[in-house]
Amino acid sequence: MSKNTEITRITPHGHMEILSHLEVEQLKQNSEHFGSYDTYRRCSLAVLNVGSIIDDTTQVLKEYSDFNIRVIPQERGIKLEFENAPDSAFVDGDVITGIQEQLFSVLRDIVYVKSEIESNQIFDLDTAEGITNAVFHILRNAGVLVPNTDPSLVVCWGGHSIGRGEYDYSKEVGYELGLRGLNICTGCGPGAMKGPMKGATIGHSKQRIYSGRYVGMTEPGIIAAESPNPIVNELVIMPDIEKRLEGFVRAGHAIVVFPGGVGTAEEILYILGILLNPENVKIPFPLIFSGPEESRDYFEQIDEFIKLVLGKQAQELYQIIIGDPAKVAREVSAGMESVRNFRRENSDAYYFNWILEIDKSFQVPFRPTHENVAGLEIRRNMPSHKLAANLRQLFSAIVAGNVKQDGIAAIQQHGPFEIRGDKEIMHALDTLLKSFIKQQRMKIPGTRYSPCYKLIED
Repeated sequence: MSKNTEITRITPHGHMEILSHLEVEQLKQNSEHFGSYDTYRRCSLAVLNVGSIIDDTTQVLKEYSDFNIRVIPQERGIKLEFENAPDSAFVDGDVITGIQEQLFSVLRDIVYVKSEIESNQIFDLDTAEGITNAVFHILRNAGVLVPNTDPSLVVCWGGHSIGRGEYDYSKEVGYELGLRGLNICTGCGPGAMKGPMKGATIGHSKQRIYSGRYVGMTEPGIIAAESPNPIVNELVIMPDIEKRLEGFVRAGHAIVVFPGGVGTAEEILYILGILLNPENVKIPFPLIFSGPEESRDYFEQIDEFIKLVLGKQAQELYQIIIGDPAKVAREVSAGMESVRNFRRENSDAYYFNWILEIDKSFQVPFRPTHENVAGLEIRRNMPSHKLAANLRQLFSAIVAGNVKQDGIAAIQQHGPFEIRGDKEIMHALDTLLKSFIKQQRMKIPGTRYSPCYKLIED
């Protein structure tokens, strides 16, 4: 991979254009703080590395080990200065405008979380209410929450290394959503996170909608393996995967799930676990699994796993639509009306789902250590929403072992994670994971996958 070895300086566009001297100094100090600089550097490198097909955080950091970025104070605000950045971020020597915007989004979010959330006693991150409050403030600070607008934000989940047919299908769904004036929020990476945004841009253009929103929501542990795609025009970096997931369901109004791997399974278990909570039974939340005909087996495997592990009640929370993008969009649009009516009747905000009850087990960051993974309780006699929470953490650990820097290092040092549980669940899990491996949904197609886990029946 080629690098631009020259020192580059850029000024804010759309973010941080008007700052006081005190704010400039705080930004500089917080960005250089030992505990946050590495995170800031890695996220900035990911933004500059847009378009890369590398699916290994460690390799990205190794290739650009000499990359540096600094906040430069000046009387009229700040500049960002960096060197040894990926050459693909430049056109004729200038940094691409969208990448410039995203670089300042990184600075905004990393510094805000460190200085205003984690160091502020107002946010009690040991309580469910405190965590939700933090999620709200991060999203509001990033400009994601837009008042005085009807529900229109469709969250799209799916894999970052899906096949061409599945990618094209996700574009068709995005196109149909865009024609209906709906906006897109994804994990901001490639594949099924890029396709719906790309399709929606055409749909919006045909309808002469020039304010289309393409929200990318990521987190530091995974961004290096899933650099933001160039269509994202609102990037927000949440502190961890749990707050990222809560951000999706609090700000979004419907969810469409495309084919993916363990990360997508984690997301599915997250939303199912929340909707299975008895407190949320009456809350409308459109949830659709969809893909082309070639993805039918994938969704049948997911559906079978859900039936065996979480039961029929969980199956009733979603519908599967194969090969019909227009139907997906119609169902989402109809669901949006139900969401709007419910929020209005219950005096809940259109831009943030306050009423949705999220159990603390879905909010507390799960550290994927060997000890924590081995200690997960996976039992059939658990309440379904509690079991879904633990299964979500299990899949989060596999994601970490597959693509995250810390997870990969832990597997290299201690070997595979040991996952224990009831025989029936372990068998269903083994079947599902083997189908992911067979369909090459664990890594970029063409690479040999070495499992980072070991299933043990109790």
